[in-house]
Amino acid sequence: MAVSLIHTNVSAKVLNFTPGGSPASFEVSVVNESNQFASFELQIIAAGSSSNWSDNWYSISPAVSAKKPPGDITNFHVSITDTPIPGFVGKMNIIVRIFSLELGEDRKLLRLIVEQGTGFVPMNVDLPIREFSAQPETLIEIPVRVTNSSQTSAHVSLRFCGVEPQWLLDGTERLLQIAPGEKAETSFLCQLPVPEKVDSKVYPFTIEATHKNSLPSISPPGLIKVLPGGFLDFQCIPEKQHIPASRRWFPQWRTNSTTYLIECQNASNLNEQVHIEMKKGEEEQRKCFWQILPEVIEIKPGKIEQFEILVSKRRRWFGLAEKLSFIVKAVVSDQRINVNNENQFLKLTIHPVLHPWLQLILLILLLGLLWAMSWLNPNNPFFGHQRPVNSVQFNGVGGKAISGSQDQGIIRWHVPGFANPLINQYDLRLAKDAGKSVRVVRYKPVDNDVVAAGLENGEIQIWNVIGGTNQPKATLTLNKDDRIFGLEFSQSSRSLFSGHGSGLVLQWDINNVLLRSATGGKSNIKIEQPLSRKQVNFAISDLTLIGQERQNLLIGGRYNNLVMWNRGQDSLIPIKYNPPGSQNDYITSLDSAEHRSNRLVTSDTNGQITVWNTESCVANNNGQCEVVDRWSNGHGGQAVRSVSISNDGCYIASGGDDNRVMLWPLTTAGKRADMNGRVVRSASQKFNSVDIKLVKQRILIISGNDNRQVRVDIQQPDKSGQCQD
Repeated sequence: MAVSLIHTNVSAKVLNFTPGGSPASFEVSVVNESNQFASFELQIIAAGSSSNWSDNWYSISPAVSAKKPPGDITNFHVSITDTPIPGFVGKMNIIVRIFSLELGEDRKLLRLIVEQGTGFVPMNVDLPIREFSAQPETLIEIPVRVTNSSQTSAHVSLRFCGVEPQWLLDGTERLLQIAPGEKAETSFLCQLPVPEKVDSKVYPFTIEATHKNSLPSISPPGLIKVLPGGFLDFQCIPEKQHIPASRRWFPQWRTNSTTYLIECQNASNLNEQVHIEMKKGEEEQRKCFWQILPEVIEIKPGKIEQFEILVSKRRRWFGLAEKLSFIVKAVVSDQRINVNNENQFLKLTIHPVLHPWLQLILLILLLGLLWAMSWLNPNNPFFGHQRPVNSVQFNGVGGKAISGSQDQGIIRWHVPGFANPLINQYDLRLAKDAGKSVRVVRYKPVDNDVVAAGLENGEIQIWNVIGGTNQPKATLTLNKDDRIFGLEFSQSSRSLFSGHGSGLVLQWDINNVLLRSATGGKSNIKIEQPLSRKQVNFAISDLTLIGQERQNLLIGGRYNNLVMWNRGQDSLIPIKYNPPGSQNDYITSLDSAEHRSNRLVTSDTNGQITVWNTESCVANNNGQCEVVDRWSNGHGGQAVRSVSISNDGCYIASGGDDNRVMLWPLTTAGKRADMNGRVVRSASQKFNSVDIKLVKQRILIISGNDNRQVRVDIQQPDKSGQCQD
């Protein structure tokens, strides 16, 4: 007979257990009587029940012991928490099986007495299938198994929890009659909604069982995984567009764009981010401007969103309609969803501004008028300026005028052409490319045969307006890039004064320059040494000569500084100006009357125009010049960029940032005769330069502005051009 190497001791031979009451417990002691290390495991088997390792009517602690040395004891604690056979009442045998991989096994027998239950025994609810994966609109059958562990029959109510009640075809509840110790099965039919009403995600659910003699029981959690489903619909409304939308005889020159609406409908169960890719040819890219708004849209299931595609193109005035086509493609963030009509083929017809029949009529008229109209337009690129005009001036008799522009051009104009359409306004282009922007131009007073032009780069170019050569006679320069803002010839035309952005004032011997050019027979002589110089501590805006024989040079500029250069004593005398200015304040323009040399007019960036009598400050060589009149409402408080006074000192012309040119008649004393002045010209952009001239009982006013225009206006004088009292 074999000797057992496992000695087992059970603490109780008979156990009493009442379902619904406290657990029945006992201890099992196992002694290793071998001469080696061994581990032990315990199993409880009830007579009449199936023997498996997963029974849950008892619990053992520990589940498995560690390896113990010879002679060591392992203690197991066993608790019976439920009846081994559902609904059983009476006595049954329980086998305690001790198993060791190293030593074999041992068995012990004890008696279990199951008494009539006194408490509530919950139902055991189980889900045979716990995970379901399906697409929207799929019908799912979810089976449920309920076990009655009590000793009486039970009317069990099952309730489906966790999803929308509408998903369950036969409702959320089931009623079952289950005998003691028996099992019953039923199922719930779940119909998933259409894609846009059910998001693609995991939906947890449970089954809850209740009856009057039992505590509520909840099944292990189940999962319904809704897979991506549905589609994204993509369409354009409409696919064909015209610019303009309707054809009319009346030109619609401002209509240069159209809009396509791209509609995206999300009939899926995913949140989608959508953007649009434009597929267009090289010609379409070059001809049109495209803008997609918004760049990306996020569409929730069941929603409709729209893109706007703005197409704009400057239309031709003449010719036939242009026809363009391009492809719009919808690109989605989640490729698991199909896109219906993924590519949209769009067409665009761009009509000319003028209707074809109107083009034909205009062509017939144009052929008849072309010979007369070709040279009458001062804005014509062949005759006018291409960028803002910075400076204008009449010659001595008012028959010609000169202009300088940011387009680096210098043009001489024929003044009678501005009043007579049969006479060409454009006379001669002295310079087409002077090298830099032309800031100021001035006629030489004697003979008016020479023009001085001050450039952005600090050069002064001397041009012969009679010869019409394409090269200046001379170029005067001292410091490169020291911009010139003011030029003034002496009364004898022997000297030329230049005012620079650095505050430098230079006197040039212009008579010697012209003599060298004439005797040498050369063009564009370079002169780099001025006759004299003065330095002020502010940026210069303009210059003018005042006093008897116009010997004193007046200098105006930044910080509202006004300084007189007494050339006889070679001294600089500040003149008090009100108000004093900050770094953003400038005296913008100066001018004195040729025949009343003590009458001076100034303007500034604060919109103020001032009339001065310089007789006392010139005579006393001090800065106490008399203010005759001052006003700041002439240009609506905006900067006055240029002022000019007539030779007799009776009229002032002004131009400024309010886009107007004004005429101010003066009294004999130099005050305004008309407090509001006269509006001579209005434009859409500011005026940079004006000049005034009295010719044959008419007031001529020339102006240049940011509209690239040079214009001459004629006004009738008051009292035959005499100053009013």
